[in-house]
Amino acid sequence: MTAFFRKTVGSLSLALVAAFAACTSYTEIPIETPIQPKLDVSAFQRIFIAGFIAGANEDVDANMETVRLLRSQLRNKGIMRVIDADTLPLLEVARQSSGEANTAPVPDQQAVTPQEPQDPNKAPVFNDEKALEPYNHIFANVAYWKRIGEEFQQPLIVTGAVLFAPQQRSGFVQREQEVYDPFGRRSVVPVRTYMERKGFVLRPTFIFIDGRTGETLHTETFREEILYNASQQTPALSSYFELMDRLLPAFLNTLSAQKIKGTRTLLK
Repeated sequence: MTAFFRKTVGSLSLALVAAFAACTSYTEIPIETPIQPKLDVSAFQRIFIAGFIAGANEDVDANMETVRLLRSQLRNKGIMRVIDADTLPLLEVARQSSGEANTAPVPDQQAVTPQEPQDPNKAPVFNDEKALEPYNHIFANVAYWKRIGEEFQQPLIVTGAVLFAPQQRSGFVQREQEVYDPFGRRSVVPVRTYMERKGFVLRPTFIFIDGRTGETLHTETFREEILYNASQQTPALSSYFELMDRLLPAFLNTLSAQKIKGTRTLLK
């Protein structure tokens, strides 16, 4: 009796589902979900992308490219008035302030930081995060940033450090491969292959400073990487823009509300 009851209920359920599906239509409704900004910038009318600590690269000037890209994006979005001025010589300022703070004598002329080039006018090469650390003290120099704020009518200042460096990685990668059975039927199967890959890593740290006081309001760090087959030749500048494109929405969301687009399915 129980088995008969279960079979009857199951048949009725299938019939109801089939009937419901036959008379039901679906409608895709586009929706936008607002995301509130991470930082209250209502007190500022102007924004100054001041420049970044970024090392020398043969193909990409990460400092200038980041400044240009952020200024362009802010103008397009209409987020405050973007100040068009020369970038600040942050590496030089960091070196000078570090020298002033260090009163101990240098025992040997060869005792130089390994990342420093022989040419003092050339930017050092940064290949990892640790190479940037000797210069980070510049962002805590409240007096310096307050003076910059007074010069540019007390804007919101955006600065920080940008690491853009090549990287290589090897290991097993899963990819899809087409196979055919004896009857000529095609199928796709996952295959694990050991590969040498190369690409780039982008790690920007954005520091938002109050131009009225010189104090840091917010700091945010991102990390994106991209890898290609070792035989693939991809320009460094193309990789830089592709990586920046991934994190730009998050940067803009720090300053203004953003909307995430999606869809919702409605049944009729």
